[in-house]
Amino acid sequence: MNGRCLYQSVLLALVLVLLPKVAAAEEPCRHLTATGNPEYPPYLWRDPQDPQRLIGANADLLKHVAKDLGLVIDVVYVGPWPRAQEEVNSGRVDLVAGYFRTQERELAMDFISPPFLFNPSVVWVRQGEGFAYRGWADLQGRRGGTLVNNSHGQAFDDYARAHLNLEAVPSATQAFEKLLLKRNDYVIFERYPGLALAHTLGKEKQLQVLEPPVSSEGLYLALSRKSRCNKPELRAQLAQRMEALAAGRLPEQLLTQNFDLWHRQQGGPGLDH
Repeated sequence: MNGRCLYQSVLLALVLVLLPKVAAAEEPCRHLTATGNPEYPPYLWRDPQDPQRLIGANADLLKHVAKDLGLVIDVVYVGPWPRAQEEVNSGRVDLVAGYFRTQERELAMDFISPPFLFNPSVVWVRQGEGFAYRGWADLQGRRGGTLVNNSHGQAFDDYARAHLNLEAVPSATQAFEKLLLKRNDYVIFERYPGLALAHTLGKEKQLQVLEPPVSSEGLYLALSRKSRCNKPELRAQLAQRMEALAAGRLPEQLLTQNFDLWHRQQGGPGLDH
């Protein structure tokens, strides 16, 4: 075999090896992974029957989206909330199933509009130890608690950085425990996950909420910019489905159903509505 024939044979072999890989790379992603805050009932929490899976209203909504688009989306537990965000930012996980939108997060994520639910963040205090509160300025001069890498909306986040004394801890359980031990005067945390956590800890009668909420932010589906599945076609399909779902009653129905499910899992009879 002369040199020309040998070169052609090697080239043909390389083409045959690489063609399947090129074809696979061009195929649309049909199987994605999602994660979120695992301490977030009724939106998300770890499945007692399968702790590596997250269940809740956000996961159920993703099931509807996936079915409509012919996708498979696994909602998985990858660790506490800060770790979950790292996994999505890196592209090792494709989606966040429920994310507040901020300028910083937009650097790493593509947010799918519109939001599918709105979630109020509130001021939690010890029962009977509230203080005069009408707005953000009334939190100044007090020690507060919040979660690492958590957001309560861009406007409140900016105000808190400039004017408030907030200590960030890894979990909501830890934040509530520090509050009850009087190491903080208040905790900023979402209303419904806070109610669920207070019940889990058996502390419902020791905690109370001050009104009004500090914010009520939209929960978005967010796609990692480093995900290999992040393509314009997929973003457009997701946005179309989210717009249709958010216009109906399904998100609120799923929230109610999952509050009931979570309560029953804790040994309760379910909630009346």
